[in-house]
Amino acid sequence: MKNPPSFFDCEPVDGEPGWYSWDLKDDTRFNAVVMGPLRVRQEGERARLRMMPQQRHTNLQDMIHGAITLSLIDIALFAGMHMLRESDAGMAVTLELSTQFTGAGKVDRPLDAVVEVMRETGRLMFLRGEVVQGPDDSHLVAAFSGIVRKASAPKERS
Repeated sequence: MKNPPSFFDCEPVDGEPGWYSWDLKDDTRFNAVVMGPLRVRQEGERARLRMMPQQRHTNLQDMIHGAITLSLIDIALFAGMHMLRESDAGMAVTLELSTQFTGAGKVDRPLDAVVEVMRETGRLMFLRGEVVQGPDDSHLVAAFSGIVRKASAPKERS
């Protein structure tokens, strides 16, 4: 794996073979403050972003709030870009995100967004995936697809 973008800590996690941290270096930003620690790993042609839900991530029905699921999906697009294409995820932007909720996320187990790259052009990356729970991914929480505009190359100063 290439060095991670300078905005992220993407280091092997002790005691968790194959897993890397996926945390912003600036812990005052959304990912750290709202989502908490995240883990990512590559699984062949897919990448898996994992969070450990807490009570603060739930709605009044004691299920994972939809905004948390959407946030996990959005972050997974960028973690997937980095893990699967070694692309600079730090300055890329989400252009489109389509999500279909199919079940409620449960707070007592990891919540995983599993993403794959469908197509890549010079400026765009098309991704799709699922948010799942359970040891065999048997509980489907959501399906999604997204389009990300890759970071522009730094402009040369004259």
